[in-house]
Parts: sequence; structure tokens; C-alpha cells
Amino acid sequence: MPDIKEILVKQRAFFQTGKTKELQFRVDMLNKLRSAIKIHEEEIMAALKADLNKAPFEAYATEVGMVLEELNYTLKHISSWVKPKRVRTPLVHFPSASYLYTEPYGSVLIMSPWNYPFQLTLAPLVGAISAGNCAVLKPSEYSANTSAMIERIVKEIFDESFVAVVRGGREANKTLLNEKFDYIFFTGSIQVGKTVMESAARHLTPVTLELGGKSPCIVDDTADLELAAKRIVWGKFLNAGQTCVAPDYLLVHRTVKEKIIQEIKKSITAFYGHDPLGNEDYPKIINQKHFERLLGLLKSGRVIEGGRSEEKTRRIAPTILDDVTWESPVMKEEIFGPLLPVLEFESFETALSTVNQHPKPLALYLFTRSKVHEAQAIAKTSFGGGCINDTIIHLANPNLRFGGVGESGMGQYHGKGSYDTFSHTKSIMKKSNMLDIPLRYPPFKNHLSLLKKLMK
Repeated sequence: MPDIKEILVKQRAFFQTGKTKELQFRVDMLNKLRSAIKIHEEEIMAALKADLNKAPFEAYATEVGMVLEELNYTLKHISSWVKPKRVRTPLVHFPSASYLYTEPYGSVLIMSPWNYPFQLTLAPLVGAISAGNCAVLKPSEYSANTSAMIERIVKEIFDESFVAVVRGGREANKTLLNEKFDYIFFTGSIQVGKTVMESAARHLTPVTLELGGKSPCIVDDTADLELAAKRIVWGKFLNAGQTCVAPDYLLVHRTVKEKIIQEIKKSITAFYGHDPLGNEDYPKIINQKHFERLLGLLKSGRVIEGGRSEEKTRRIAPTILDDVTWESPVMKEEIFGPLLPVLEFESFETALSTVNQHPKPLALYLFTRSKVHEAQAIAKTSFGGGCINDTIIHLANPNLRFGGVGESGMGQYHGKGSYDTFSHTKSIMKKSNMLDIPLRYPPFKNHLSLLKKLMK
């Protein structure tokens, strides 16, 4: 493991030169990153195949392509983002002008998980660079092949005084969190997120926490069930369910429960064949620990589809669980695997009430033809983000900010949201010397009545 203290000394010295604040430097570094990703595209996807058995299409769509899209969007807009923004000034401060200036924090720590190891490391880095920061990346050792690829790319194109990669397990995480960074961006579990926030608090370091939780997928009695099933199956079993915004459980109206289950079964067969474990493109569970945890959760309900597993390849077939309650083990934690519990509801109000009785989820998905239900779900439930009549795709729009709320996280990124996250905004009022209205100065005499008129 490299000397973290030495890296931070180098980064702080480089940051103090002001080089990272130059627009052209930021653009050049983003272009270097984009070029390196394109050059190493096949190797990146090979690493993702080795770690998670991701098919080339899935690897590009959810990892490489998303980072390139983030880079392209940022390069297109960064010149406007860095400009000071003039804002309105109340009449009482005449004559003056008010502005918002953005500045980088300094040296930031980006800690990423194993489920989308390339995207969830590099997408935040795009934001950090665009805002003018130096960065230390800590990818997950569970996805060792992709982490090694990230380290190789970063070392090829950046000096560690600008961007460095630190690899290792818990000891590396502990060592990093003992140091004082200017910002910490963490993606991972709620449990580890609490540790990160506790460590950051010792240094009063601001944080973004991208966590998770149990994201509900509600299907009402007006939904297009065939289309809903296809989109639910795609979102749930993408990356074998190892997605923080995957539909965690299905909450379906009683009258359409059997129909949606049948449609889901059809879609599973259409996507993965009659033997998903024999499908070379079907992803695997990251390690033995998580594989065994998921097999334990399989006992939570009655398996009505799937349930088969293969220890040698660490794969579990897409599985539907019925006869599940909120007391079942599978409903006590984020599943993070290819198991889909099904619960039912009588009225839409009951469904929303059920969601609200549990911690605020990272995502919520609603399948409906009812504009009333759509409006109620958005207005009456709190969640990070989501979709109406689809799953997961809100992450792929750089114009939409992504992040959690409550126990599912804090802070947002993607697109300009990433630039804003890694920037401090300074508020500046520029006062004219040409005129100095004496209203604010003592003695106040009869100034109060005039002040009230100006501050209406």
C-alpha cells in the first residue's frame, strides 16, 4: 500500500499551485481520461467479465458507456459551469451586484464499491476533476481485476500528486479514513457509510454518501402488465440483482398478482433461457460470502420461479419468492441479488403507507396508467429518485441528479450535480464606491419607515 500521508502532501502542494483550477487543465485531464478509457475498453470489459461475469453489452451499457457519456456531457458544459453566476440583489443594497463563485475543495477521497466497480469509481472522478480537485481513489478489492485496471489507467495518465489509487481491504480503508481529506465521496452499504461519516466528523469533512436500501416496485391494477414485467425483470436481474437501485421487492395489487407473476416468468425465460445458469452472459455473485448469504435468504418464502444455484460459478438463477411477509428474513435487509419477493396490497393508499412505514429507499418504481396514482406516489412518498413505468434508467440521464435521502444516503451527483458536489460555492457582493446611501448607519432617526418600504 502506498504512503497515504506522502500522497496527500504531494496533492496539497500541487493544489496550492492553482493548476487544477485552470479551465484548460481540467479539460485536458478529462480528455486524457476519455482517451485512455477508449484505448483500454476491451481490457476493462475483460476485467468486468472476470469479476462479475458481465457480458460485453451489459459491461458497456452500465459501466464504460456511462462513464464516457458523463465525460462527454461534462466536456460540453464545463466552460459554462465554471463562470461566476450573477444573481439578483435586493434594492436595499443598491448600488451593488451579487455573484456566485465555485471553487474546488482540494484533495478528495472517492471510495467505490464492487458491483459497478468501473462506473462508480470513474463517474465521481469526472466530477472531482471538472470541479478542479485532486483525488485519491479507493476501489473495492472484491472486484480485484477491475480495480487493477483502474490503477493501471490512472498511473498511465496522471501523476499521483493529482490523482492516485490506493488499493487494499479494510486496513486500507481505515488508514485512509484516519487522514484529513477536504471531501469524501462514498458509495456502498449503509453500515460502512455510518463508519465513513463518523470518521469524517472527526475532521469536520463534508461527505456524500450513496447508500442503498429496499427500493419498492409498485404495480397497480391499471398497469400494462406485459411491458411492466419485461422492464421489472431487466432492472431486477441486471448484474444478477447486484444493483443499489434494483427493484428490491414487488408490491402488487391483489387483483393482478397472478397475472404479473406469469408475465415475469415469461420474461425471465425470454431473457435468460430455460436454464439461466447455463447462459454465458448471466452474471455471477461477487464472492462466496454473498453467495451463501443469498442462499440463506432463499428460504424466506416459497420459490415459484428459479431457486437453482451453482456454487462452482457462484450463480443463482432469477428467483421469485411468494408467501413473504415483512417479518421474513429477505425483507429485513437489502437483497442485492437475483431474488424478487412478491407482496400484495388491497388499495393504492395502503401501498404508499407500507412504503412510508420503512426507511426512505434509494429508488421507487411505479407501474401504472393512472395519473392520479402517479401524482400521489411522487407527492406522498420520500425516496432518492425513480421511474414511472420503468426501472433504473433514471441513472442514465446526466440531466437528472442521482442520490439518496434519509438512510439511503445524502448528496447527489451525475452531470452538473457532480460538479456542484465537488465544488464549494462562494457568495460575493460587490458594492459600488460611487454612492454610499447612509440609511444603515447610526443615528437611525426616522430611517425605520424607509427601511420597511425597501424590505417589503
